[in-house]
Amino acid sequence: MNAKKRFYNILKNLIVWIISLIVLTPLYLMVTNSLKTSTQADSMGIELPQGLHLHFENFISVIQQGGLASSFINSMFYSCSAILISIILSAMAAFVLSRNRSKLNKFIYFFVILGLAMPASYITLMQLMKTTHLLNTSLGIILNYVAMEIPVSIFILYGFIASVPKEMDEAALIDGCGPIRMFFSIIFPLMKPAVVTVIILTFLDTWNQFVYPLYLLNDSSKWPMTLSVYNFFGQYAQSWNLVSADVILTSLPVLIIYLFGQKYIISGMTSGAVKG
Repeated sequence: MNAKKRFYNILKNLIVWIISLIVLTPLYLMVTNSLKTSTQADSMGIELPQGLHLHFENFISVIQQGGLASSFINSMFYSCSAILISIILSAMAAFVLSRNRSKLNKFIYFFVILGLAMPASYITLMQLMKTTHLLNTSLGIILNYVAMEIPVSIFILYGFIASVPKEMDEAALIDGCGPIRMFFSIIFPLMKPAVVTVIILTFLDTWNQFVYPLYLLNDSSKWPMTLSVYNFFGQYAQSWNLVSADVILTSLPVLIIYLFGQKYIISGMTSGAVKG
């Protein structure tokens, strides 16, 4: 029995190592080739830079020649705006739907979270954006991000709000609080674990968006960091070292936010699942 258990433990560890190598290989290739010269990085090989001479100037070239500063500002503006709007709308909607579980509200809730599984029709979306004069505008991309994030935000917040006693609502109303003041002064602060979870997930999702900006933003000056790599392919068609450096700089904010916020993601998702 011990030998069988030991075999299964070794097998599980082996599978974990294999999966880890598969996941880490692209990251290793990006980091390694970003520190090579253009000639060395042409093959995108796994070997280390020749003579272990690390070319950190590639990152400076990417920032200066790839317009990453403006792309970074665009990405931050789109993500932060989407976070602010989607959090406010989702929290208020989740509160109403959770507190008043009528048949109509249950239908609205399930209709909204259906967006988690429904794919986007980009042809229809582009036609709609063109009709509303939102195509190739910052407002248009922000509103699309908000619409994309509202289903998952309501899904997380809905279950968490159910854990907040209704007696707190009644006590606040008796003390003279209006519905809006009661929500933002009493209920919303209690939702902090779930709200922080939604903020982090929204940031990760909107920052990594590639298809929406590609279809909806024609002006390269409005591109986020995920599309800035196209600036390189136009000017440096074979400079894979600069392309790799661009990808790393684009991914860096996501990695930092995730590393610092992963405990909030786990606690927020767990509390919502258990208490809801």
